[in-house]
Amino acid sequence: MSIIPDSHADILDSMAMWHVATVGPGGEPQSSPVWIGWDGTHVRFSNLTTRQKYRNLATRPEVALSATDPGDPYRYLEVRGRVVRVDDDPDGVFIDSMASKYQGKDRFEGHRAPDSRCTIVIEPTHATTMGGAPD
Repeated sequence: MSIIPDSHADILDSMAMWHVATVGPGGEPQSSPVWIGWDGTHVRFSNLTTRQKYRNLATRPEVALSATDPGDPYRYLEVRGRVVRVDDDPDGVFIDSMASKYQGKDRFEGHRAPDSRCTIVIEPTHATTMGGAPD
């Protein structure tokens, strides 16, 4: 049985911006928007190993992600889970795939940082929804 309800799985494949929440070193919450990829099992997002979010997840691997449906702001999906893996992405393969999904471009034009680009892999453990299935 999938943690993600079929009624809201489409949001994972949409161009919704996802807010990723982690817990900082002093117990404070940190949230930032990211592009995500979904393979039917894991949620993935790109990060740099030099960023606070990476350090937060290295210490506490629990994470919450949420997004509203781009076509219906009253419909959303929240996914909670754990980091199960961090994949190095020195060639930017994953971030380029996200640029393709979100911008229709072959290559991510932002900060590439090949020595510190990675992909955070999340295993969902809980999901919360609001709103019904899309029409």
